Amino acid sequence: MKKLINRPENIVAESLAGLVEAHSDLLRLCADPLFVVRRDAPVVGKVGIVSGGGSGHEPLHVGYVGRGMLDAACPGDVFTSPNPDQIQAATKAVDGGAGVLHIIKNYAGDVMNFEMAAELCQAEGIQVEAVLIDDDVAVKDSLYTAGRRGVGATVLAEKICGAASERGDSLSTVAAIGKKVNQQARSIGIALTSCTVPAAGKPTFDISDQEMEFGIGIHGEPGRSRMEVKPAGEVVRMMTEEVLRDLPFQAGDSVIALINGMGGTPLIELYLVFSEMAEVCRREKVQVVRRLVGNYITSLDMAGCSITLLRADDELLALWDAPVLTPGLRWGL
Repeated sequence: MKKLINRPENIVAESLAGLVEAHSDLLRLCADPLFVVRRDAPVVGKVGIVSGGGSGHEPLHVGYVGRGMLDAACPGDVFTSPNPDQIQAATKAVDGGAGVLHIIKNYAGDVMNFEMAAELCQAEGIQVEAVLIDDDVAVKDSLYTAGRRGVGATVLAEKICGAASERGDSLSTVAAIGKKVNQQARSIGIALTSCTVPAAGKPTFDISDQEMEFGIGIHGEPGRSRMEVKPAGEVVRMMTEEVLRDLPFQAGDSVIALINGMGGTPLIELYLVFSEMAEVCRREKVQVVRRLVGNYITSLDMAGCSITLLRADDELLALWDAPVLTPGLRWGL
């Protein structure tokens, strides 16, 4: 294993220290319990938004703390859920009197710990609502979930809910918008290699140079099937068609597209993937009106990508276009 680390057990804390020092104009680091919060939190009268999960998916979630997106993010150890104490403390830190929304990826540990934290916060008089993200079309149940996994739509929900909160929407309205995003978004991912968790020091699974995993999650969990590596056009066509028929998307739909790298795939390949995806959408008369291409929800050093499509109406597009200023996503300011 070759990684730029000191000790595996310290990588999360040391990385977060660097993140906050690099973006000290936007962020504050709370060390005990550990979470990252926007520098001006709490914002009085604004709905606070908190998300989190295991580390190793950067820039998700800590890279999306700032104006127009998250108010705080709770990082667990690599691929390990944050604990209720972190979530409770982060929720209290961003409560400006208008309540707090939790955005939760559908993984068992995340769901359980966010629910426990919400109960503790509600007992202290903080109004808390939750949006559960379960957009992965590949598998219904996995090693980590009951139901579908939460993947790429998490980024879209955090951006769109953040914009709704920033414009002054109520907690119930922001939650309803987040649920709408989840209902109208679908994702699927593939892997060409495994990832290497620093504490393990070896790949999570074995895969030959001639194989690829179709329908993987973001923790190195198995996909729907293993197959021979195919040309990019064929792979992307399979992925896009899986996503389009699941909702299903229909001719005339406008979509926000996320072509996401898993951490080890260069942009030259991701832009090729976007081109192939856009061609399938054109053939199906689905219009890509907004797009993101890059590493936004990763799996450490895994080579691979995911495709997320969100059916977007005028309201969702306006919220998507609204200004955002975070380490990982910024425009309009």
